[in-house]
Amino acid sequence: MKLYYLPGACSLSPHIVALEAGIPVTLDKVDRATKVTESGENFLEVNPKGYVPAIRLDDGEVLTEGPAIVQYLADLKPESGLAPPNGTLARYRLQEILTYINSELHKSYSPLFNPASTDEVRAERSAYLKRRYGYIEGILNRQPYLTGEQFTVADAYLFVVTNWARIVKLDLGEFEALAAFQHRVAERPAVQRAMREEGLIK
Repeated sequence: MKLYYLPGACSLSPHIVALEAGIPVTLDKVDRATKVTESGENFLEVNPKGYVPAIRLDDGEVLTEGPAIVQYLADLKPESGLAPPNGTLARYRLQEILTYINSELHKSYSPLFNPASTDEVRAERSAYLKRRYGYIEGILNRQPYLTGEQFTVADAYLFVVTNWARIVKLDLGEFEALAAFQHRVAERPAVQRAMREEGLIK
């Protein structure tokens, strides 16, 4: 399998999940400006949506959208515990929190990365994100990971998205449980390896 990625982008989440599950993937970095990959592919032909992540399966099929990709990877290695079995309430709970991260956190960062955003837009989005992180903080005050005691694909996604706060200068200092979570996840061997492979740490 091949994972198309940008360093530190949301594609870091499936990269972490693949390593956690012990699934070998080939990495192909996408140039943000030209949309040409490191191996010379036109990324727009791989994923016409134009953004990462995308994963090319061994049969040539391409799967896109982070929450779908991480669940696919977890289901390849159910023994990893990265996602509960399909059809269970626990699996729907996982999908519930993945959807929350995707819609309420991930997309809310976009204006903060946009240099054209006004100060008013930045202030509104920052306040919005802090309210949404308040909900996450409540969960992490009760348990070490989003769905309980077990690290799952949702935790990989939250970790990656929350790392963006430092880049856009969003102060999350009031969320102590979230900070402890970020530290805990950052120390996982698979997370360390993924970040090294993307050039994010030495």
